[in-house]
Amino acid sequence: MVLTRLLEERLGDLHKAGKTRGPIHRCDGQEAVGVGAAAVLTDADFITTTHRGHAVYIGKGLEPRRIVAEIFGRQTGYCGGRGGHMLLGDVEHGMLGGNAIVGASIPAAAGMALSIQLRREDRISVAVFGDGAAQTGICHETMNIAALWKLPVVFLLEHNEYGLTVHHSVQSSVPDLHLRAAGYGMPGEQIDGNDVIAVHQAVSRAAQRARRGDGPSLIEARTYRLEGFSTSDMGGYQTPEELAAWRRRDPIPQSREILAETLGATRVADVEAAAAREIEAAFETALADPMPAFVPHAPSVPYTARGEGA
Repeated sequence: MVLTRLLEERLGDLHKAGKTRGPIHRCDGQEAVGVGAAAVLTDADFITTTHRGHAVYIGKGLEPRRIVAEIFGRQTGYCGGRGGHMLLGDVEHGMLGGNAIVGASIPAAAGMALSIQLRREDRISVAVFGDGAAQTGICHETMNIAALWKLPVVFLLEHNEYGLTVHHSVQSSVPDLHLRAAGYGMPGEQIDGNDVIAVHQAVSRAAQRARRGDGPSLIEARTYRLEGFSTSDMGGYQTPEELAAWRRRDPIPQSREILAETLGATRVADVEAAAAREIEAAFETALADPMPAFVPHAPSVPYTARGEGA
């Protein structure tokens, strides 16, 4: 989680300095969901995520250096510098992948689950998506068919209160989205998405159910993004009181306090210091990596010059 937070903060600074190509969708405050869920999975398991998926990337075991390289269009990135921060994927880690289209990662994960079922493989897939995506038609269609076919997929709804800049209360007819699970014939539960242990335990239960062949589950992890929709967000729609209340529930200080009681404050500080060194090295190395080689396109041929039946 600390790796992810430091990554986001550095990306925010570089955007302000005009060093990024386009806006960055940060996940400050939501790290416990992606990290806690991915920690349940093996490299053989698939996971899809959203345009705000850096915690999932880190949690699934991807290297910060190659993540940064991808974001900054370097050849050493996971997609050769051509995917950017929203479309990053890596088949070796089952990270398939981020998605810039709201809701599109949900049917992708179900499709992977169908493939797993048909091949009789011992793996599962997880779809991480937001409360905005929960309002899309493709979400409802996917959950219906996944439950009908008992697909080995976990639907992890990362409810961060806002779809773009619009509060969930004016987007959804019900405030608690896990209640929809009953309509699809699958279990649903709501958890504290800022409690990494609660996330890990809930996803573990759902993963075990999926591996047994009992079908999908819906987990609503209530969390909050402490930064704007993207680094281009002008803000103004989140009240100071709301932000202050959620900052008090920041998953990193909460986890730090719990770990300090069991491991000791020195050990926790050492972990955080190591994370800072790793992120610093990741940016230093990645930003010095080469850009992808330019491959010119073949010249286009006007339609009128083509032969009959071409």
